[in-house]
Amino acid sequence: MQRTVDWIFFDLGSTLIDETAADLRRVREMTAGTGVSAEAYCKKRLELISQGLPGDRAAIAFFHLNKTPWHSEAETPYPDALPTLTALKRRDFHLGVIANQNPGTKQRLENWGLLPCFDVIAASAELGVAKPDPAIFRWALAQADCPPQNAIMVGDRPDNDIAPANRLGMHTVRLLRGLGAYHTPQSTDEQPEYTIQTLAELPNLL
Repeated sequence: MQRTVDWIFFDLGSTLIDETAADLRRVREMTAGTGVSAEAYCKKRLELISQGLPGDRAAIAFFHLNKTPWHSEAETPYPDALPTLTALKRRDFHLGVIANQNPGTKQRLENWGLLPCFDVIAASAELGVAKPDPAIFRWALAQADCPPQNAIMVGDRPDNDIAPANRLGMHTVRLLRGLGAYHTPQSTDEQPEYTIQTLAELPNLL
């Protein structure tokens, strides 16, 4: 990728932030006392994701479960998050967040020591608009005063992260991590420009 890129925007969950513990806690709460095991739920969810369906929503409907609250307090940054962000900042890239998140994104980023890395934070709860709506991407780009072709979107979900960014003309990098790694692109728009296995690979693309 030629250095025409000024801004790099990141998803949070399963990209910079490990949601494994938070997800398992919610699954156990949803399935408690229902006759459905957490293991059965997770197996069915992966099956549905591989079919191009929205995993949790489809699995909850399949088992007739009630969705319980998400536990953001159980989230933690991946070990490669801060080193990668720091390396990119040292190379004078501007960094931002475009993420579907519960309220309090900035505080969580501050608690994790990641907030100083970011110049723009577009979080769904605060903006009232969520991915894949292109409005949240447009808002972030406007705040950055950056044309789409000079920005990269990095995320795990072909539908939420890659497709809307591609349609706007951004560069796209898909990170194969977490449940997002099981999503199969369902259209040309969902095909990323680049695919990586770890965040540590990202600086080498630039």
